[in-house]
Amino acid sequence: MNQPDFWTDLERSQKVNQEMKALKNKVESWKKTKARIEDAEVLIELGQEMEDESVVQEVQKEISQLEKEVERMRLATLLKGQYDSHNAIISLHAGAGGTEAMDWAGMLLRMYTRWCENNGYEVKTLDLLPGEEAGIKSATLHVIGENAYGYLKAEKGVHRLVRISPFDASGRRHTSFASLDVMPELEDDNDIEIRPEELKIDTFRSSGAGGQHVNKTESAVRITHLPTGIVVSCQNERSQIQNRETAMKMLKAKLLELKERETQEKLNEMKGELKKIEWGSQIRSYVFHPYNMVKDHRTNVETGNIQAVMDGDLDMFIHAYLQMQG
Repeated sequence: MNQPDFWTDLERSQKVNQEMKALKNKVESWKKTKARIEDAEVLIELGQEMEDESVVQEVQKEISQLEKEVERMRLATLLKGQYDSHNAIISLHAGAGGTEAMDWAGMLLRMYTRWCENNGYEVKTLDLLPGEEAGIKSATLHVIGENAYGYLKAEKGVHRLVRISPFDASGRRHTSFASLDVMPELEDDNDIEIRPEELKIDTFRSSGAGGQHVNKTESAVRITHLPTGIVVSCQNERSQIQNRETAMKMLKAKLLELKERETQEKLNEMKGELKKIEWGSQIRSYVFHPYNMVKDHRTNVETGNIQAVMDGDLDMFIHAYLQMQG
């Protein structure tokens, strides 16, 4: 066996092991849920036999939790895309509007970080460009966990905020925009080929936390893909080599997204259904004034509990989107 065949077989073996682990996790999750349902049934029977009303509240709480778990498992069956099971790379960008838009992007960064933490996903900040006065200009996060991309792809698009601006001394109402881009983290054995001569690689000093070492050395990396003009950067890993590896993963994901979008646009042109993606075509509106409401314009799902949404309660929107797509 020559060396290339050895590495190819090793990569295939690793991929098979990952798929087996994912399937095993699904089976174990189903077994645990089935056992909890059986335990609840036993508890109900005991309560009835002993005429113990104190059991009612405990059973109701368990049933409520089981309903959510069963719904989560049901929705997971809708994740049939090629990359749905992968980790996700999400990027937030403030729209036009200066400080107000940057503050809105910062609020969304907190919202998505909370959602990830609430759902057991690990979050790593790959790149962060803070605003001059408040919020952020842009941020890139690495979301690690099973089905991260499958769920978060529902959030891709433009998000619109309407509120009384805390930065306006006159107390006027402002409308701000921020966009969220979501990409799957790809394995090394994908069909995206990048030639070295197509890349422009710049290094610079990290602007983030990390101590004297980070600030004194050019560990941050910015990669420009010359044929497409796509730019990615990473500055939060420990070394320049790690930052470069992560940036290359981000570039591959963006190139794959571009390839798939071009393919879809060709299909839409054949069908006569091509739609322009414009800054004003927001997927969701968050209204803080003159009333409280968050409304998803794709599914028409809405809620008046805007604080819960900003604290990461996004499941109603994600689930509705997946059901609509499924």
